[in-house]
Amino acid sequence: MKLDLARWNHVLIPATKAGRDKYRRGAAWRVLRPVVAAFARMSREGRLLATTGCVAAAFAADVGRTDAHVLIFALAALITASLLFSRRYALTGVTVEARAPRRIAIGEEVAVTLSLRNAGPREHRAIRVDPPLLPWDGAWTRRPETLDAIVPEGRATIELFARFSARGEHHLDRFQIAALVPLGLAQSAPVRSEGLRFVVVPRIARVVRVTTPQNRRHQPGGVARASRTGDATDLLGVRPYRPGDPVRDLHARSWARVGFPVVREYQQEYFTRVGVVLDTDGTLRLGESLEAALSLAAGVIAQLCRGEALVDLLVVGEHVHVLPLGRSLGSLDQALDVLGAVRPGPALVPEALLARLGPHLGRLSSVVFIALRWDGLRATVATKIRERGVGCTALVIGDRAATEPQLRTVPRSAIERGEALSL
Repeated sequence: MKLDLARWNHVLIPATKAGRDKYRRGAAWRVLRPVVAAFARMSREGRLLATTGCVAAAFAADVGRTDAHVLIFALAALITASLLFSRRYALTGVTVEARAPRRIAIGEEVAVTLSLRNAGPREHRAIRVDPPLLPWDGAWTRRPETLDAIVPEGRATIELFARFSARGEHHLDRFQIAALVPLGLAQSAPVRSEGLRFVVVPRIARVVRVTTPQNRRHQPGGVARASRTGDATDLLGVRPYRPGDPVRDLHARSWARVGFPVVREYQQEYFTRVGVVLDTDGTLRLGESLEAALSLAAGVIAQLCRGEALVDLLVVGEHVHVLPLGRSLGSLDQALDVLGAVRPGPALVPEALLARLGPHLGRLSSVVFIALRWDGLRATVATKIRERGVGCTALVIGDRAATEPQLRTVPRSAIERGEALSL
């Protein structure tokens, strides 16, 4: 209900940048633009004072019985004079750059950093940030204080902090900085940064161990970029040394011949390759369980990537993603991008899911199947996978921990609290 109310508070504001840009190009915006521009040139205190003056003007309309209108006109003259003098305080030579992490965990506080540089000859004082309006799921948690000054050829950093409660790609409009005019009722023409793009992803559950069937598959040709873990390997060739390469792999003869460090490169022929299958059945109406399942999937992939296995398949609902993860093959970030965009899907159909998995099962050693609940349909999926000669670790989101033959129930509360999970 809380998220629904947040959506309604932003019902008139387009959720995407494309929608907001379309609105800015519309006829209504062209009519309102001068008014909006004048309002934007006021400081927060000036806007509050102007709004109060407009409300008070309604009670001062009878000029024959009250002299309140004199105060209203004096207030308007003061704000107008501040706006006229604001040109003298323009941030000449100042540029601003906004930075934020590419990926943000849902519900966690994120820092947005504004880097200011003054390339002009003047010192600028009393600089204030006007952040953009956040999407419906975002809220500023800490706003910056006014920057006292930035000297010629100087630099300064301002930080803002926010939280976001919905997964998916987000785009923030441009940040604005401006210098306050004396009396603090107006500010100079703003200097704008570029907008920010980032993805809000699930929290990574604290998975400390994942037990999967030990079943290695032969990979014809090997995987040349895989890190070595002590198994027998075939020499693929030599290549220039890169920071982090083992010193024992240095090839002295080649180094002497070419004049720069050279290392041997190996490939392995056998790997434990794991696929992760996530149940996104939206007909169950288990929104909180889906978020917990996404977090658990991220934790499972993160733990497997730190171990001996290659995680190269992620099946989310009706979508199959081949992701070269683990053991120096890509990054967990790829999986987080996929999980961040997940929405509740259609009802689970075992035959359709197995048909999507079929072309990939031949190279997989095992599958981790994360289900929103356990019933005959989910049991059929796990059984059919095992009948294909592929191990299947079944995990189901539930209310309390339980371990049954070939099935483990993971409490949703344990995932949400960040407890250590040994699966």
